[in-house]
Order: sequence, then C-alpha cells, then structure tokens
Amino acid sequence: MKKVSILIYSLAGGGAERVVSLLAHEFQKNYHLTLVLMNDTIEYSLPENIDIQFLEHSNAQEKGIEKLVKIPFLAYKYKKLCQEKKIDISLSFMNRPNYINVIARVLGSKVKVIISERAMPSLQYGYGDLQSTINKFLIKTLYVKADEIIANSLGNTQDLINNFSVPKEKISTIHNPIDLDMIIKAKKEEVKIDTEKYTFVTVGRLDAGKNHKMLIDAFSQIENENTQLLIIGEGVLKDTLVQQVETLHLNRRVTFLGKQNNPYKFLARSDCFVFGSNHEGFPNVLLEALACGLPVISTNCKSGPQEILAPSKDNTYGLLVKVNDVKAMSDAMQLVLKDKDLASLYKKKAKMRAKDFNKVKIIKNYMRIINE
Repeated sequence: MKKVSILIYSLAGGGAERVVSLLAHEFQKNYHLTLVLMNDTIEYSLPENIDIQFLEHSNAQEKGIEKLVKIPFLAYKYKKLCQEKKIDISLSFMNRPNYINVIARVLGSKVKVIISERAMPSLQYGYGDLQSTINKFLIKTLYVKADEIIANSLGNTQDLINNFSVPKEKISTIHNPIDLDMIIKAKKEEVKIDTEKYTFVTVGRLDAGKNHKMLIDAFSQIENENTQLLIIGEGVLKDTLVQQVETLHLNRRVTFLGKQNNPYKFLARSDCFVFGSNHEGFPNVLLEALACGLPVISTNCKSGPQEILAPSKDNTYGLLVKVNDVKAMSDAMQLVLKDKDLASLYKKKAKMRAKDFNKVKIIKNYMRIINE
C-alpha cells in the first residue's frame, strides 16, 4: 500500500480545506495516509486514527515576511519527515505548502511531488505590491519543478500555462468535489428564518475580493419590501458592510449571520443564491447552492463560475453577470424574483448539475494521478 502525505496549512474553514477533508476519508481506506499541518486549527471532519503531523504550530496572524523567511526551514523539516515516514507521494494544497513541497524536492527529497493550485495566480497576486511580486516569482520558479500539478478549474490551468510557463503536460484539471449525501442530511436541520419573505442568500468571507458591497448595492435597488438578503461569513469588512446597510436603510432586510458550521440549512430555506466575487479559483459555494436546489446568480469572474453554470452555450445552470456591475446584478435578481417559470427551471437544473461534482467521481480522478 502506497504511503501518501497531504500537506496543507490548516483545516480551518475554506474550500481547499474542505476538499482535503473529503480526500482524507477516502485516502485513509486506500493508502497509508499522513496529514501534515502547519497550524492547529481543525474545523472539518477527519477519519479516525489518521496520522497527523505538525511542521509547526504557527500563529495565523504572523506577518508575510515571517512566512517567507521560514519556507526553506520548513521545507527541510518536511523533507526529513517524508524520509522518516517513508512517504511515496506528497500532495500539497495552497501556495505556501506548495512551495514547501517543491523546495523539499530541491533539497533532496525523493518523493513524487504533486501540488494543487486553487486560485488564479495572475489575479490573486495581481496587485503589484511586494507580496504579489514575490508570490508570482515563486510560482513561476517552483511549480515547474513539481512532478504533477492539479488545478481545480480550466481557467486556473490556462493561467499557469500562459502566465507562469508551466508545461501543459504537467497539469491536470480536477474540479472540486462536494459531499452530496452530507449536504442532503445537513440541510434538514431546523433553522428559523422569515420564509414569508423572498430570500436571497450569499456565503463568503467579508473581504474586498468577495465584493459584498456590490451585492448590497444591487439588493438596495429592489423596491419590493417583502425581500431579504442573508449574508453568511465573517471578515475584515464586517463593520464597513454593516455601516453600508445602515446608510441604505436596509437594516430590516439585510441580515449578517456570521460564520455558520452548517450553511446548508439556510440555503435550503432560501429562494435564490447570489455571488458577487471579483475573482475565484473554483467556488465551492456555487456547487453547494446547486446541491440545495437554488437558482444561482454569479458574477462571471475569471475561473470557476462559467465552468459551473454555463459549460456550453446549450447548457446553462444559472445566470452570469459582469463583475462589479451593480445594475446587472440587480436586474438578474429582479428577473429571478419576478419570473417564477425561470426560477423553477433553474431549481430543477441545479440538483442535476450538482451531481457532476459528487465526491465519488472527483476523488477517483485524484486517485488515478496518485496511482500512476
């Protein structure tokens, strides 16, 4: 049985972390699995008796320069760990673990190195600041040294090929998996929300990238008082967004629900899912909204939403609008609100589309690469 390690910063709430949780349960049945973390936070379920190792016990608030300086030391430590555990294959998620995984190889590790890119680097690090410049340099320098690269969307794959000189033969595109059985069970949990109102719902960190400001502005243009917007998530812009809601006199119609361990119970009792992100890798929340049978409206940001909602001209599973376009988002929200036949059509299509991303199908693709 092959010995496989999965390296990720933590299992705090997030898309990549959820994917690792799903993979861990399946890998534990098929491989000798070691999960390697750099931070103590674990918010997702893991299989019993899983071997968890810590490269460090870092503070999530440490500064970027500290993170950068520590990478070579952590890479050496990871190399030694892989040697001790006789690891055959090392799979890493997120940029810094990816750097550590590859540098361990440069330092002499003999394991097969597989890295997973979860975002579109040219946009994620397209701000022109020092942090962006360093990360783009590291991606271009290190990723080519991996044995395999898994990108979670076709957009991310093309970004690595076109902007970071990664050979296309090294990259496989594997979309994110979702646990349909878990979602079906979790969404049945009781929750009290005003179901008399037409409910728009969104899920995501309250930061600039997710652009809740645009969603709130778009919602403010809907004059129907019998509507509400639920916002699930926490983040640095919480106070700013609360002030925006107060300024627009939407206090009774917009509710901040904070971070929720079970967002599905809210999704299942809502009428439409809205998503305003400026850039994405492959947004799991769209898959989860589809699994809950919701009509979905999303910005057509590069990488992700179009692959999910409009994979071809003949197959559309939701509405796409221009990034940061308040009017386009508001028009789409009002269309779904008023056109019951359209909303019903997308509800029917939603669950059908979600099945394409069921974990059973997706995890087989990961295992195919592991077993090559």
